[in-house]
Amino acid sequence: MAAGEGHVELLEKLWEWARELQLKPEELKNQFWLSKDSSGRTTWHMAAGNGHIEVLEKLWDLAIELQQNQRN
Repeated sequence: MAAGEGHVELLEKLWEWARELQLKPEELKNQFWLSKDSSGRTTWHMAAGNGHIEVLEKLWDLAIELQQNQRN
């Protein structure tokens, strides 16, 4: 919902909490990016469908951070 509404700050806070919980990379990927709403849309779909470029950029940045952390 945060992505669909364009709330970048909320996405950042959710990400911060997920890191504090020390979720595994696979859990983050499944729960943060790939989980779906009742219509089958992911955060990516909602942000893109509502024209929230800043949210898409933030999701991309966080995905890169997650990928880099997996390598380390």
